[in-house]
Amino acid sequence: MILNGLLLLALVASALATVMTARLLRAAILLAGTSGTLTVIMFLQGAPLAGVFELSVCAGLIPAIFIATIGLTRRLNPEEAAARSRLKLRQYAPLVLIVLLLGALTWHALTTHSAFGYTLPLASTDTDARVVLWSRHADLVGQIVVLTAAAFGVVALVKGGRDE
Repeated sequence: MILNGLLLLALVASALATVMTARLLRAAILLAGTSGTLTVIMFLQGAPLAGVFELSVCAGLIPAIFIATIGLTRRLNPEEAAARSRLKLRQYAPLVLIVLLLGALTWHALTTHSAFGYTLPLASTDTDARVVLWSRHADLVGQIVVLTAAAFGVVALVKGGRDE
């Protein structure tokens, strides 16, 4: 019980350190540490397949891609960074509204237990993977919202300014 509490505390602390650091390389390394802590929690909770996936992809592959990308980019001077931030803020401001709208639709679907005309099961007692995966439409909508927001976020960070 104490070990689980300490691991959860370490998970929250490393996640906060990841998002609060100003250095991208340090954030990528802390992200790997956060995923490593989550992996230990998954193994202790009896989810070894999820733990292996978390360790290999989230603690290994993703930080490696981030570190490689950081190594291939050049540093902007403060004036260039400020101008680029203002441009991106104008370009991607509607995205915030879209994500909020999709989030509200997901919340509505979860609270009314229906999505797109289908009744959602609150808890599935059936162990067939097809039933569990394809009968939870609100979960899929929520995942689509998160993945779409992440994709647009990556595009906003990586895409360079246009030369006019």
